[in-house]
Amino acid sequence: MNNGVDMKAKIFHNPRCSKSRQTLALLLDNDIEIEVINYLKTPPNHKTLQNILKMLGMDPIDLIRKGEALYKELDIDNHADNAQTLINIMIKNPILIERPIVVANNKAVIGRPPELVLDII
Repeated sequence: MNNGVDMKAKIFHNPRCSKSRQTLALLLDNDIEIEVINYLKTPPNHKTLQNILKMLGMDPIDLIRKGEALYKELDIDNHADNAQTLINIMIKNPILIERPIVVANNKAVIGRPPELVLDII
């Protein structure tokens, strides 16, 4: 938890997503200073996405929302083993990025469920 230390977190947020809204509310309830990034309007760049993946300990394919229609339209399964291609696809089509992602203390977590963010703050 915060323990009285000034902390800042980033949330890659989609305001239309209930889990993203719940995660943001949880951070606010814990008095965390938050930089809210609407990643659909301002997608992460290549370096940021690579850093997030490293902090999450995930491969790019694991950060992609497979239930999105765009997943099939872009035939992403055919690129599953090409990390750079997948990162570029996510940058160009940010709706495919799993959400919400919270970054704090040089760690990252996907807020599903939202309470997981408490592990890094």
